[in-house]
Amino acid sequence: HGERMIQIEVVAALIVRRGRFFAAQRGHEKSHAGQWEFPGGKIEAGETPQQALRREIEEELLCEINVDVEVCTSDYLYNFGRVELTTFLCHLIEGSPKLTEHARMVWVEPADMPQLNWAPVDHDAVEHISKMTI
Repeated sequence: HGERMIQIEVVAALIVRRGRFFAAQRGHEKSHAGQWEFPGGKIEAGETPQQALRREIEEELLCEINVDVEVCTSDYLYNFGRVELTTFLCHLIEGSPKLTEHARMVWVEPADMPQLNWAPVDHDAVEHISKMTI
C-alpha cells in the first residue's frame, strides 16, 4: 500500500458582480476539457490561500480582485491524487476578466448554474452558491 497520495491544495474565486458569478470553461488541451470551473490555482509554498488566489487571478484573467469570505472546502479524488479546493467569495477591484487560457467565460445567475457542466471538484461550491442570497 505504501504509496502516499499526493495532495494538492487549490483555491478558486467565486467572483460576484451584480448578483452573477464568473465561470470559465476549460480549454481543450486541459484535463476535463470543456467543463466549467471557477478560476484559481495551486497555493505555492509560503503563500496564504488569499495571496495565491489574487496572484492566480492576475495571471489567468488579468484583473485584480479582493478576497472576501471563505465559502467552502471540498476535496476530490483524481487519478493523480487528492485535490482540496477552497473557494472564496471575491469582488473585482480593477479591470474585468480576460480570457488567457480558458475557452469561454460567462457571468451566470446562481439559479442557472446547475445547467452548466461543472468540473467535479466545483460541484460543492455551485451547490452553496445556488442557495446563497447575495
